[in-house]
Amino acid sequence: MTPVLSVRGATKRYGAVQALAGADLDVYAGEVVALVGDNGAGKSTLVKVISGAISPDGGTIAFQGTPVRITRPQDAQALGITTVFQDLALCENLDVVANLHLGSEVRSRTVLGEIRMERAARDLLHSLDVRIKDVRSPVSALSGGQRQSVAIARALLGDPRMVILDEPTAALGVEQTAQVLGLIKRLRERGLAVVLISHNLADVREVSDRVVVLRLGRNAGTFETASTTQEEIVAAITGADAYGKAS
Repeated sequence: MTPVLSVRGATKRYGAVQALAGADLDVYAGEVVALVGDNGAGKSTLVKVISGAISPDGGTIAFQGTPVRITRPQDAQALGITTVFQDLALCENLDVVANLHLGSEVRSRTVLGEIRMERAARDLLHSLDVRIKDVRSPVSALSGGQRQSVAIARALLGDPRMVILDEPTAALGVEQTAQVLGLIKRLRERGLAVVLISHNLADVREVSDRVVVLRLGRNAGTFETASTTQEEIVAAITGADAYGKAS
């Protein structure tokens, strides 16, 4: 089966710092791939390369088997790659409907199609089992988990093939985390390719199919989540060998 996304030998240097040193990544439709590693491992840089936020110095990217060049966010969006960054980029003074359609408002000539947008918002949130009592509530009134869900739902309006989630459960409580993890599972059920960046290995083990570990800008291991222990993943992250010594 051809992966939705295939990255080979991605490199990126910032002055004396080698952020990526030949990183590889494959992501298939209908699977959640967790991208993990310590601070400075290269996770964010790799995601920025895929999302078009930065251009790599070297390496290749193929999307659905076809070589592509991603040099700006519009290139990634045109392919069907959408990214939900940790800051969410929501307008807290606007309601849920307005945030979902921000930048892609439905218009009839010069008048906003408020009814159509509200109906579309309700249908989308219902399909994802996102529970928000009033879609006309300002985002500032929502819980952290609900805000994260709105940001993810907004990313789906363009009918993407791949979704990248940057630390989606950071700073969330137990109940809110469970809501977001449930939403990630539903993205997989919809057949999307999902990349999850997280430091929380419990979350990673609950929702991911595979775990890709980066260390110092390089691949340090790829694991099938169901058949891998947390200790093996931690050892790959830290560079420890079988005897617990750092390599």
